[in-house]
Amino acid sequence: MAHTQHIRAVRRTLRREMPGTVGLIADAHDFTAMTRYRSFVFDDHTLYLRQVEGLLRSLSAQGAHTTVALFDPDEFTAFCTTQGLDPDTPASRTRFTAELAAGGACVAYAGQPIDSLVPQLINKAVRKATWEYATLLLAEAGDCAECGQDIGRDAFDRASRLLLNLLEAAGPGTHHLVCSIPAQKEQLIAVLHAERTGSDPVRLDEADAAEFVTVLAAGIARDSAGGLVLRTAEPDSPDRLHGWRLRQGHLDPLTEGEVFSAYCTDAETGEPLAPEPGVEYRPGFPVDHPDPHH
Repeated sequence: MAHTQHIRAVRRTLRREMPGTVGLIADAHDFTAMTRYRSFVFDDHTLYLRQVEGLLRSLSAQGAHTTVALFDPDEFTAFCTTQGLDPDTPASRTRFTAELAAGGACVAYAGQPIDSLVPQLINKAVRKATWEYATLLLAEAGDCAECGQDIGRDAFDRASRLLLNLLEAAGPGTHHLVCSIPAQKEQLIAVLHAERTGSDPVRLDEADAAEFVTVLAAGIARDSAGGLVLRTAEPDSPDRLHGWRLRQGHLDPLTEGEVFSAYCTDAETGEPLAPEPGVEYRPGFPVDHPDPHH
């Protein structure tokens, strides 16, 4: 008896230490697409989301670390076709979910309600698609006809220096950066949060910074127009807004009037918007220093 109890205890411990992945169908349209499979037993998306939330809470209560992956029916169908699997089986869905854990859009479950988890997951998927598309644009840039250098790699290096220069010049505070680059298929948008206290080094998420630099580099490599805005917050002072225009591979500072106009104009209608209270609209500052290697 004691030996059996010991084995059960070991198994419970192992279960806690084995990370798991739950595939989540976040979109109602995607959910409807899955209902064509007889082995998929759910028929109400809202109820399905609540059931998943209950499962996640249960796993968390057992001490299990769980990752939630975005389950896309089209990708699932393609996966089954490639692997020669029957898509109308739970086993096939399980195999696909395991693949998602390795390379799909995933969010760690930390007790957040499903209404917060779904937007997090969708945002992660959008960012992943943006990064992949920007990476593809860099890869397709080829070599410079004049100097033979890899255009994509040079653009990435240049974008990295621009970001470092900008954050260095921005000084202390909580910084929120948005880079927007028009591309053939879609508008590429990257967001980055960074913090700096006094003269300490800037703190930021390296993966987010890599995504941000890749999008900016795609604009540089393709000689696209684009823009970059910076919002800085510090205690007991108004937020500061700065802006730059990407033009011919350079970040040119916007004037105070241009920053005000960019923030106070409806992008779709062109109608003026009321200025945000407690905010200072300031010109961009120089960040595009001469490249020491040229």
